[in-house]
This record gives sequence, C-alpha cells and structure tokens, in this order.
Amino acid sequence: MSFPITLDGLYIDGQWSAGDEHLRVINPATEALLTTVNGGDERAVDLAVTAASAAFADWSHTTGRQRGAILRAIASGVQARRERLMFVQSSNNGKPQFEAGIDVDDVIATFEYYAGLADAMDGGLDRMVELPSDDFAARVRREPCGVVGLIVPWNFPMVTTAWKLAPALAAGCCVVLKPSEVTPLPELELAAIIAESGLPKGVFNLVCGTGLAVGAPLSGDPRVAKISFTGSNAVGVQVMQRAAETIKGVSLELGGKSSLLVLADADLDLAVELASGGGFFNAGQMCSATSRVLVADELADEFLRRLTAKAESIRVADPFDPDVEMGALVNQAQYQRVLGHIDRGLSAGARLVCGGGRPADLSRGYFLQPTIFTDVPRDSALWCEEIFGPVLCVRRFATEQEAIALANDSQFGLVASVVGADVANAERVANALQAGLVWINAPQVIFPQTAWGGYKQSSLGRELGPWGLQAFQEIKHVIRAL
Repeated sequence: MSFPITLDGLYIDGQWSAGDEHLRVINPATEALLTTVNGGDERAVDLAVTAASAAFADWSHTTGRQRGAILRAIASGVQARRERLMFVQSSNNGKPQFEAGIDVDDVIATFEYYAGLADAMDGGLDRMVELPSDDFAARVRREPCGVVGLIVPWNFPMVTTAWKLAPALAAGCCVVLKPSEVTPLPELELAAIIAESGLPKGVFNLVCGTGLAVGAPLSGDPRVAKISFTGSNAVGVQVMQRAAETIKGVSLELGGKSSLLVLADADLDLAVELASGGGFFNAGQMCSATSRVLVADELADEFLRRLTAKAESIRVADPFDPDVEMGALVNQAQYQRVLGHIDRGLSAGARLVCGGGRPADLSRGYFLQPTIFTDVPRDSALWCEEIFGPVLCVRRFATEQEAIALANDSQFGLVASVVGADVANAERVANALQAGLVWINAPQVIFPQTAWGGYKQSSLGRELGPWGLQAFQEIKHVIRAL
C-alpha cells in the first residue's frame, strides 16, 4: 500500500492545505523516513478556531438524529478502510498488525456508540426538576459547550481521537484536533474519512504540528470553550496552565503506574498471561500498563519462573511479520528514554531477571526485549515513575493488606488488575484499590459504554460512556414562577 492520502497537514473549514511547518515521520521498525507532513502554527490554529466558531451556530442546533447519522457514516468509512488504516497504524506507530486491528475496531465501536447516544437526545434536552415549593417550576438542560480543542497522543492514534471526537460531535460541539506530531498519518487518514461523511464544513478541523506551535495557542485561545488532552503529566500541567489564562474547561487523561495483584489462590497460568499482556502489549506504551506486579509469597517463585519464560518467548519483530507478538517503540527518543530507566534501575540496585536490551536478531529499529526486574527499591524511578516501555517490576507480598497498600502507594490511580479464584474476595480487593478501572481475572478490555479515567494525578474528568458525552456539555437550569 502507498500512503498517506495527503501530505497536507491542515484540514480547515472543509479544505485541505499545507502549512509551513515540516514534520518528519519515521518508521520505528526501520528508522527510515516515511514522509514529511506539512503542518501548521499559531496562524493555522487561528483559522481553524475561526472556522469552528462560525460553524457552531448551525451545528449546535442540528437534531440528535442528524448528528448520529454523521457518526455512523464515519464508523462505516472506518470499517470500509480497515485494512488500510491498520497498515498506516503499524507503519507509523510500530505496533503489530493484530494490535492495529484492535485499535481500528475500537474506533468503529466508539463512533457507533455515540451515534446511539446522539439519537437519544431527540427525546428532549430538558428534564424537570422537583422543587420544595409549588410556586416555581424548574427544568434542566444539557447544551454543547462550544468550540473544543482535542490534543491526542501517539501511543493509540485514532483511538484516543475517537474517544474525544465522537462524544464532542454527538454533543453538538465543533472541533479543532491536534494529532501527535510523531504519528500524524493515521489521523490524516481518519480525517479524510470524516471529510467524506457529510459533516458540514468548519465542524471538524485538523491542525498537525508540534505542541509549541499548535497545542499551546489552541489551549490559550479564548474562543475555545474546552480542551481535552491525553498525554504526559508534564505536558498536561502546561496545557492546564495555558487554559487557565482564559478560564476554560479542561479534561486531562495523563499517566499511570498501575499494579496487577496476584492473590494466593490465583490461577498461575492466567496470572502470567494477564501480567504479560498488561506489561508488554503495545510494547508497554500504555498509560494503563500494569508495570508493578505484586505476587503472594507462596506463588512468587513459580510465578516469576513462568513469567520469565513467557517474556523470553515473546517474538519481537517487524509489525508486518506474521509471527510478531511485540513491535517497536515509537521513536528514538522514547527508545532512549526507556533504556535510561533500565540503566538507572540497575544503578539503584534492582535485579534484572530478563531482557534489558535490543533483541540479538534485530540490528535496526527501536526494538527492546520484554524486561523484568525484581528487588526494585520502592523509591526507585523504576518503581514509581511511568516508563512507557516493556518493563515489569515484580514484588512479593505477605498479606492482601500489604498488597493493597503497595498498589495504592502511588501518585497515580488509573487502573489495576486483580487475579484470584475467590471472586468475592477479589471484588473486595478491587474495591479497596484507588483506581478508576479495575479488571478481575480479565485482560485489559475496554468498552465504549464504560468510563475511562482515574484517581489522583492520572486524570481530570472521565472519557467514554455517558460521562464522555457530558464532558462536552454545559448544564443550564431554568426556573419559572408559576
């Protein structure tokens, strides 16, 4: 296949155009230049916000059924180009084709789900409110918040976009999307599908570019009512500070340092599979990576033996290799960052069980072996900080209370996993964990119907489900004297 469909990194007011900023796009599996995308700057952001502002008056007054039809058209367009989107994902991001397929299916499901919620809005925006007085009547309505800026990361291109864009459009908002400058190609392909969906011009706008050139002016534009950002905590702070200058709404999906708890009655084979998936899927480049594995004392030795054997058997390869199980890290900067964490972990006294470097059969590409540490000091960055690479830390615990305390001892609180045969006990442990989503004896399945987000410094607000829609709505009460 050839790609991309366009090298123009600006889609503004229904028209493609080329900006003055040149973004080099690299294939992480080969380190070769894929292409150059012509992205934008502050001037392009101004044009995009102007177009979105002009389109809002009409789009915000469309019916839910009209908006739902557009969302279904986008879902159908994604389905029709599924193979191509998978190809672009793997080429630009480095993830295996089977993972890219999961991503594309998630995008389809998300747009279809919010199409249904949009349809349901035609039942009426207003709801009556019971009051303690017979002299007044009150109603509450939810209205679109206005023009919204969406800033998305590189680890799940199109997926994080769908999680934000679908509810924003369903709510009646107009959008300016800033993709990651590292992985703009999947978003350009998705934008081309959106351009063919029948969406009125100006409702959806895309500006490729860097955080400094595009993200900062978008966050600070006073005409933007809401910023929804997914990315690192450091950049999230900058987005929030810039947004505060004009007192706008902010949703943040940030980092994680999540735990998987293997209880004393756990099925070891299941625990190993879930630990491997939680740490090595997408080469560990997930905010939900369960990179801290806590294992009951009586199972710890055998669990570590089996997990090590599993990690050493994982085939790290080009994303288009038919037998690939784990692909490349996204770029050189991320590759070096993860290697730096490994080196510092060793210097801090952690014991390397397996992995830690490049696979011997891969001389180029940003490939890293699945890596396992034990005896990691609790104050080590390896234990405390988000690594965003295929690195697991395994620690024993004597009691469930100790395991819960270790899991909750973090500035993050995004997700957690519990593995245990006694479901009631596993549910009790799950309830004690400070996390926005907990899986019990299950892989990291995510559904559009359930919320995504976490406690502490992991999130501000929630995505997906009805909560994702409400994130792009304002609440208005009307009280009338009788």
